[in-house]
Amino acid sequence: MLSQDIKNYAKKIDIDLVGIASIDRFKDLPEWAHPSSILPECSSVIVVAQQIPRGYLRGIEEGTHWIEPNLDVDRRLIHLLGRFIEDHGWEAVPVPRLPLERWPEGIPVSPNKPAPNVTIPFDYAAVAAGLGEIGYCKVFLTPEFGPLQQLGVILTDAPLEPDPIFNGKICDVDRCLKCVDACPFNAISSERRKEVNVAGKIMIYGEINFNICRKCPNGAFPNRVYPEKGEPNRLAASCIRSCLVYLESSGKLKIKYNQPFRKREPWLIKW
Repeated sequence: MLSQDIKNYAKKIDIDLVGIASIDRFKDLPEWAHPSSILPECSSVIVVAQQIPRGYLRGIEEGTHWIEPNLDVDRRLIHLLGRFIEDHGWEAVPVPRLPLERWPEGIPVSPNKPAPNVTIPFDYAAVAAGLGEIGYCKVFLTPEFGPLQQLGVILTDAPLEPDPIFNGKICDVDRCLKCVDACPFNAISSERRKEVNVAGKIMIYGEINFNICRKCPNGAFPNRVYPEKGEPNRLAASCIRSCLVYLESSGKLKIKYNQPFRKREPWLIKW
């Protein structure tokens, strides 16, 4: 089957995870965020992920060296996977990650079209493709790598076999909330919570004050596309590093290391 062929080829070019969602799993999204607004004949949404090495967080953990973890899979790999799909006679549309806050940009080209740019939420797509869940920190988590992966999305008119929704549990909302405790500026609320439903999978995350996160000196980076209002890159911030520490120490992740990530008190500014 083409679905398995795509997964095998993705592994061959060093993509770690591949999930496939059928288009019906996006029925609750508005038109300006719906895959069919980009590819009207879209039948399947392919989501791929690559592990981000844990060492990318080491310098910020120690307060010595800043490297921003890239949130997106290498475009070259998306290009190669898209070519593989099109070599089999189906169209493959790569989708960039755009801040939801940036929409709209321009005016509709006709009354029945959304204004550009159509912005597909990557975390939503990754859940729909069965790769994992959205944690309380409002960051996508997989059972393999926790928060440490880059994501890429390809839309296709190929009628592929969808993967089942992930039915496990990674984020321990009732017992953890390390992400809340780790923020010295109280940007993540422990009481004000929001719910997201992706194809029947319901997840809870804390309300986040991103105006505070954008100024975070503890490892957050401004949104590269829309720094003024876009959601910042928090993968190396104190909240997500504490999430990673808990997931590793509680044995929730499939990848194992010889040494724990946190060996001493983390570097932190508490202005």
